[in-house]
Amino acid sequence: MSGITVIYDGNCQLCSNSINWLTKKLSFDAISYQSAPLAKFDLSLAECEKQVYAISGGKKYGGITAVIFLLKARGNKVSAFSLQVSGPIGALGYKMIATNRQSIVVKGLSRFIKRIT
Repeated sequence: MSGITVIYDGNCQLCSNSINWLTKKLSFDAISYQSAPLAKFDLSLAECEKQVYAISGGKKYGGITAVIFLLKARGNKVSAFSLQVSGPIGALGYKMIATNRQSIVVKGLSRFIKRIT
């Protein structure tokens, strides 16, 4: 799958480590929202401060749906399916991580992802 653009928080270590992990099996353009031409993607700064975005084939995925899309595209179908069927629980988990990027739990998760990269 090609033609994917990911808009993420370039100041978030978990986000950066996740991008590095994704690139091991998936080709895409990753742009930090701090330097992205947001208007080109019909995104606002406020939207990008809250969640990651994946854009592909004219479709825009945000937050947990972006994560699910990227996991599927990377070939991690079981993980993507697990998040998808978790419904509101997965969405809440994503929101908690996204709003607490500097917490010790998120920093620990970031270190874990960096180690498996």
